[in-house]
Amino acid sequence: MFTATCITLVPEAYPGPLGVSILGRSRAEGLWALETVDLRSFGLGKHRKVDDTPAGGGAGLVLRADVGAAALDSVPANGRPFVYLSPRGPRFNQQMARDWAAGPGVVLFCGRFEGLDERVIEARGMKEVSLGDFVLAGGDVAAMAMVEAAVRLLPGVAGNAASLTGESFETGLLEHPQYTQPRDWEGRGIPDILLSGDHKRIEEWRLDRSKALTFDRRPDLYAAYSRPPTSVAPETGDEPD
Repeated sequence: MFTATCITLVPEAYPGPLGVSILGRSRAEGLWALETVDLRSFGLGKHRKVDDTPAGGGAGLVLRADVGAAALDSVPANGRPFVYLSPRGPRFNQQMARDWAAGPGVVLFCGRFEGLDERVIEARGMKEVSLGDFVLAGGDVAAMAMVEAAVRLLPGVAGNAASLTGESFETGLLEHPQYTQPRDWEGRGIPDILLSGDHKRIEEWRLDRSKALTFDRRPDLYAAYSRPPTSVAPETGDEPD
């Protein structure tokens, strides 16, 4: 079963959005599991200290190497990647969500303060991943977003699997606009093509709108979408001259 383990200083924040709607229902049905590890329980001394001042000076506090490593070492990997939520890592994307969903799960270390001692990241082979080009107070919101993105791809979670295939990023394009009732709202009607019943033309219209939206709003995605695949010469089995 896909299992997400979150190492955190705020276990009371969970399950949060992971406990509602299809995510909460599918978890209750045993389609996936969520675990939290309280980092404070590995803290030192009477006050369960988990941090200290940065070596070399500077503002803020850093999560101690011995505390962070003890928390990580308490979690069986079981083939799951160890991920550290960090703005230094590559940005999380739909392909990463698909990769996680295809595996046994993920272990997410949610940092706080100025982050985790670098030695733990290196020694435990952690993969740094960023939610985006901004800074949060801690890694928990990012962890929940990433777990949600992966879990909803698991078989049986979304209910209608076909609803996943046309979403933004699944085809390399942003999703086309969506409409429903009422047919006229504040003088704005639904595009006639969507009411025509001509499914071929509707699909063509949706693809055209996806392309136009992506070109206008995410030219980086459109460039990747329109880029021709790298050609590879067929293997002939002959030895080179």
